[in-house]
Amino acid sequence: MADRLLAYIGNYTKGKDAVIYRGEVDPASGALKLVGKTKCADAPSYLSLHPTGKYLYVVSETNDHDGGGAVSAFAVDADSGDLTFLNLQPTGGSPCHNTVDATGRYVLCANYGGGNVAMHPIAEDGSLGQMCDFKQHEGSSVNQQRQQEPHAHSINIDATNRFAFCADLGLDKVLLYELDLDGGKLLDHGHATVTPGAGPRHFVVHPNQRQAYVINEIGNTITVFDWDASAGELSGIQEISTIPTDFAGTTHTADLHMSADGRYLYGSNRGHDSIAIYAVADDGQLTSLGHQQVPATPRNFALSPDGAYLYSGGQNTNTIPIFSVGDDGLLTATGDIVETPSPVCIKFLSL
Repeated sequence: MADRLLAYIGNYTKGKDAVIYRGEVDPASGALKLVGKTKCADAPSYLSLHPTGKYLYVVSETNDHDGGGAVSAFAVDADSGDLTFLNLQPTGGSPCHNTVDATGRYVLCANYGGGNVAMHPIAEDGSLGQMCDFKQHEGSSVNQQRQQEPHAHSINIDATNRFAFCADLGLDKVLLYELDLDGGKLLDHGHATVTPGAGPRHFVVHPNQRQAYVINEIGNTITVFDWDASAGELSGIQEISTIPTDFAGTTHTADLHMSADGRYLYGSNRGHDSIAIYAVADDGQLTSLGHQQVPATPRNFALSPDGAYLYSGGQNTNTIPIFSVGDDGLLTATGDIVETPSPVCIKFLSL
């Protein structure tokens, strides 16, 4: 772990309480201590960092900006980690996820409300320009309560910085876009499907660039794909449950992260309130290693950059408990718990 490791925490605070929290990690124990906060637009939920570490981008899940939400840009102080607001741009819907491309030239936002993806250029000073592309999804799927319309739930970019993946819960599809970085466009590049009614939410590509995974919110499953990076094609090879076979309550998945070495995959369950743990085989397929119980509603969690600790955001308990990660991929509570309002996104920055 770095000499100084900061953690920025997104949440659902509003009004005078709407802030992004900043913490610092003890490299010896993994303990997290809150050290600051920055005023921002309401509901600063999901965060992404510029590849230089100089800027932070935050989506606000509101309807206050041209009838929808927004993405805000902040400059990061290189010494303290303090944030300075730069500007804000509407996203054309209600955003729930964002990412920055590897060149640091664009922010992509997934709008759950509206079912679309927005693309904004990043200026040399880190501020955001007006939207340069907007992709509206069309269609529906089988769940009449949740899938009557598109719901873009996440947007991720592969390691080659060539393709963007948008998991759309309403369509039961992972839509692929090819990035046109010179033109500032998202070019349609097909899609992959999951089991009807599954509701794809968050997505990750294996470090080997040969497999990819999507966690399905409604079906409480993970779909495993073979990924052909040259052709830009996903092919489903496995579907596995995120919950024990004997669990009969209501639960919905949320977040998905893989260890840096690609040996283990973790997914969160809201209702069962657990982190599902999987071993990853050489062919990318998953074997369940069990579950780690966590405080209620783990909407988001994060692995430390060195992979030694996992931080689980308890949205409804206003806590972030910390777990050490064993060589076997299993989790052990360290006993350290941070109290912070409705934590729903954690991003780390090494200084």
